[in-house]
Amino acid sequence: MRQELDRKRIWGWWFFDWASQPYHTLLLTFIFSIYFAEVAQRHFIAMGESATIAGAQAQALWGYGLAISGAIIAVFAPILGAIADTSGRRMPWIWAFSGLYVIGSAGLWWLMPTQPALVQAVVLFGIGLIGVEFATIFANAQLPGLAPKAEIGRISGSGYAFGYLGGVVALALMLALFAETPGGRTLAGIPPLFGLDPALREGTRFVGPFTAIWYAVFMIPFFLWVREPSGAGRPVRVGAALAELWSLIRSLRHRRSLAAWLASSMFSRDALNALYGFGGVYAGTVLGWPVFLAGVFGVISAISAAIISWLGGKADRRFGPRAVIIASILALSAVCTLLIGMDRSSVLGIATPDPILAGLRLPDLIFFACGAVIGGAGGALQAASRTMMVRHTTEDRATEGFGLYALSGKVTAFLAPFLIAVTTDISGSQRIGFLPLIVIFLLALLLLMWVNPEGEAEGPRP
Repeated sequence: MRQELDRKRIWGWWFFDWASQPYHTLLLTFIFSIYFAEVAQRHFIAMGESATIAGAQAQALWGYGLAISGAIIAVFAPILGAIADTSGRRMPWIWAFSGLYVIGSAGLWWLMPTQPALVQAVVLFGIGLIGVEFATIFANAQLPGLAPKAEIGRISGSGYAFGYLGGVVALALMLALFAETPGGRTLAGIPPLFGLDPALREGTRFVGPFTAIWYAVFMIPFFLWVREPSGAGRPVRVGAALAELWSLIRSLRHRRSLAAWLASSMFSRDALNALYGFGGVYAGTVLGWPVFLAGVFGVISAISAAIISWLGGKADRRFGPRAVIIASILALSAVCTLLIGMDRSSVLGIATPDPILAGLRLPDLIFFACGAVIGGAGGALQAASRTMMVRHTTEDRATEGFGLYALSGKVTAFLAPFLIAVTTDISGSQRIGFLPLIVIFLLALLLLMWVNPEGEAEGPRP
């Protein structure tokens, strides 16, 4: 009976990935970010800017919004994690931040195609992003108690695979039933459901409410099947929690593997999140893709992510998380190199003006392949990184540990978007704007030299 209950708990935990993934797939990467780029670029053109400058301004505005959200997450993630660990309770925090997720994503409906409230849209997106990131911290903190250490990599990888599968299904439904093509119909050849007006882009704008509804429905198994660990419900001791957090931070000077791992993951996840955040903007402005084509690209990317994340979990179990992380970083660095050397009509300086397949040029097809690599390597990287963090913490300090892990991922979360925004502003080129990502990925790879593949259960305290 106990084994059955454990399997149900694992499935419930996996449903968090299924429920939350559409925020990243539909909003951050493939539909809303493309729509935002289109609307913002047209707005700046209407204000008298050239198409190139308008595209750069749209990318910069999006980048500054992501940077501010990342800074907020960085400041509060470890503090909240430490406070939660004093009581042992994580579910109330997940409930609270789920509310921010729903409010932020649902509010994106109000980004109109004309006279758009661009800053309001960025703020609402940031609220939802803060919600999903904080909820993820507390959900991840439950991972060490789900299974023995030898199974953690497989469970983490399968969770990411299940989440990406949810992203594929959600994206396919959006494209088939709601998001309008330039002809006013969906990819299924029907008008957007519920009488949504294509002229007002209501089918595409519905991606916000759709994401909120998806999350609310599919978090039900999580809340029903995942329970607090034994011993939860202790009084919250803010002072003691902050003292323990400070003690943990000070102890990093004695814990080389953990310190190196946090620094490495800080850079790798910062660069990866920037790829997710700016991939849609790149497709919409550099390659000139409409939302529906970017959505098809998203389906391919998400399917690749689901498959490779699952395989990455198998590789994690056999070779350990560090090997998976190294392979993923190398693949993502290669993608960045291609993005810098490619535009609508050329690849690495070689002109490719004629369509090759279904009106698509070689750069379009290469970007489809890049999407598969970004999705697959990104999913495997995140799953293996979650496993590596488990090897550097204990079950009773997991929320604090994953809060510190979130801090490492967000303390410089402004860095990659900011560097992209600044490099884009200075160069006037969106492609050159991706150059800092290669440097950031290589720094992450270098720091892995000091990370113990077996991690550590607990280090010395000062």
